[in-house]
Amino acid sequence: MSEPIRVLVTGAAGQIAYSLLLSIAKGDVFGKDQPVILLLLDITPMLPVLEGVVMELQDCALPLLRDIVPTDKEEVGFKDLDVAVLVGSMPRREGMERKDLLKANVAIFKSQGAALDKYAKKTVKVLVVGNPANTNCLIAAKSAPSIPKENFSCLTRLDHNRARSQVAIRCGVPATQVRNVIIWGNHSSTQYPDVHHCKVNMSGSELACFDVVKDDAWLKGDFIATVQQRGAAVIKARKLSSAMSAAKAICDHLRDIWTGTPEGEFTSMGIYSTGNSYAVPEDLIYSFPVQIKDKTWKIVEGLTINDFSRSKMEATAAELLEERDTAVAFLGV
Repeated sequence: MSEPIRVLVTGAAGQIAYSLLLSIAKGDVFGKDQPVILLLLDITPMLPVLEGVVMELQDCALPLLRDIVPTDKEEVGFKDLDVAVLVGSMPRREGMERKDLLKANVAIFKSQGAALDKYAKKTVKVLVVGNPANTNCLIAAKSAPSIPKENFSCLTRLDHNRARSQVAIRCGVPATQVRNVIIWGNHSSTQYPDVHHCKVNMSGSELACFDVVKDDAWLKGDFIATVQQRGAAVIKARKLSSAMSAAKAICDHLRDIWTGTPEGEFTSMGIYSTGNSYAVPEDLIYSFPVQIKDKTWKIVEGLTINDFSRSKMEATAAELLEERDTAVAFLGV
């Protein structure tokens, strides 16, 4: 057995964490021979709820779970971390302007970035889930100058899984038969789900997505809108935001970092844009197609970008630039 790794989940009393913690603790993410110590951070009023979560984790009698540390203190939660999953954020309330939401979250992620910088290992892998995820991730990265920017990513795997699943349903195949969809840009309604490089396995033959679906209007219209608006559709139906699917996407994202992406496949994650070859502006956290090996991501190079895709990629970049500039202005406050 390896030494235990220290994994922090923030917002640990919330509904995404409730769907996530069991998978991490029983070895579905970091492997069946990797013991874990779970650090569970939440705000002080949530500590009684968190105590119930701790009881349940204890009652699962999990062989890999070596310790559980519930806390409301950053200096405890962020200490010597191998992995940080930043789920907790300020949710948008009715009547709240987007800039008010950004301001509240800048304060949270500036503080958590500083805590990572001060207490966590310099090799820590940081996944930001709390929305607006891309910009929160950028603020955390900027607030942790001693940790490499490439150690930070934000979750667009849920959008990636949604896109893959929509294509699979349309083609009448399991989602495993669909590979290399791409989510470009922001985890928001401007994101661009791109299937121009997507392959669908039909009866053993890999075919281009457009050739299998044979409905360009759907792929360039309703398909994109469905993926962009899926989070809102879940809230409308469930009266709660996506939790089960978000937790599954977090597990997929972290497992790919830990064990790598399959040969010939790429996934989507929000990463630091500086130095990319797709003319995406510098100094953003922007979702790209990536391949991962040895816990290091590389942007998939050389993909042809047509005019339709380019305009969509630029629109989501424009939103991210505006968000970044608003958030960075608050950083100095």
